[in-house]
Amino acid sequence: MSLKAIGFDLWETLITNPPDLTHTHKEVRLERMSKILGQPASRLEGPYRDVWERCQDLYWSRDKDIPCRTQIDHFLEGMQLDLDEPAKQSLEEAYAFAIVDFLPAIVPGALEVIEELRSRGFRLGLISNTGRTPGYALRAILDRLGFRLDAMVFSNEHGECKPQRSIFEALRQSLGVEFEEMLFVGDNLYVDVHGAQQCGMAAIHFVPQQRGTAVAPPVDHDHVIEPAATIRDLREVLQLLECGALA
Repeated sequence: MSLKAIGFDLWETLITNPPDLTHTHKEVRLERMSKILGQPASRLEGPYRDVWERCQDLYWSRDKDIPCRTQIDHFLEGMQLDLDEPAKQSLEEAYAFAIVDFLPAIVPGALEVIEELRSRGFRLGLISNTGRTPGYALRAILDRLGFRLDAMVFSNEHGECKPQRSIFEALRQSLGVEFEEMLFVGDNLYVDVHGAQQCGMAAIHFVPQQRGTAVAPPVDHDHVIEPAATIRDLREVLQLLECGALA
């Protein structure tokens, strides 16, 4: 079958957070949350950090994901606080939307590649394993950055993370194609390349020249993973398609 659709990973493939920006997001979250709670930001740091570790132990390490509200519930447990629903909603918004006001950087060539692929008639989508920033905030970010995609699947909404087959299946259904008609591009060999290949998709491993902080643990679970191609510039996707290397 010929390729009809191309899916992308999000973090470190289309957008990236340099370390200084990640620090800004943390400071903004803590500042806004401290105002809601009426407590100093320094008292929030420990529970804020513990939420990440708890989520990694309970969910993400098992390729499961959770709603942003559950992270807030874990945070409040750590703070030993019980809030009413309006206060919880305000806390979740502060937690989720800090990144929307301080936008991630676009990976070089990403917008150019997306627009060129769109002009060639490809259906385009993405799958993102989410962390502190849920799908509804990421949609706002991508809209502000100018990304036009046909389908977006976020792990906190879907319930499972890459490399689980179900999340790739959700993208396939949204794009209305068969797995054999799809190509996937991502920076992680295990969750992106292996995840796509186990569904019967071709997959490209993207190794960015500069990485931000949104990097999954480098695990392969003893799989021998061989991508269809390895690239260091997203624009190489266009070259590979032109020469028929991915047909």
